Amino acid sequence: MVLDGITFPKAVLFDMDGTLTMPTFDFPAIRRLMGLPEDAPILEGISLMPLAPRREAEDILRRIEDEVAATAPLADRCNEVLEYLHGRGSRVALITRNRRESVETFLRRHPLPIEVRISREDGPHKPDPYPLLLACRQLEVKPEECWMVGDGQFDVEAGINAGMRSIWLSWDRQRTFAAEPWRTVRDLVELH
Repeated sequence: MVLDGITFPKAVLFDMDGTLTMPTFDFPAIRRLMGLPEDAPILEGISLMPLAPRREAEDILRRIEDEVAATAPLADRCNEVLEYLHGRGSRVALITRNRRESVETFLRRHPLPIEVRISREDGPHKPDPYPLLLACRQLEVKPEECWMVGDGQFDVEAGINAGMRSIWLSWDRQRTFAAEPWRTVRDLVELH
């Protein structure tokens, strides 16, 4: 289907935190708690730590992910966007760097019509294209038939790396990374 000159996607892959939810993670504060450099990606930074500090950092991350999954409000119009996509025949996946348990907590609170859920336990995580390509296989769609929607640099990079269109939710922030999204929207309201 073509809508306003754009081929409608057969599937849309969404990031979770800051995309399907309102932005809630304070990443600079999390890095400080863990003793990571200001610009270090959290999962990658944790993986390089010696065993004892790594376990402590993993505990901090689990605690914060649990709290956010249990309290984060849905982004405005989240349900309407997903209903709209389903109504147009698009399939929906959730792709997150969070662990599976926090995804399940979030979806118990907000039973969204998401067909495929990919978390960090499923293999290499964003910006690696693997989780997006895994979702494509499970949804039985080609990457070029999909859109990746997320609020972070790794979402955009993963989409580009997977050969799909990336849509960056800016939340009125200036883009500070080099990867160029196909489209930039403020939030799900603008995406809709």
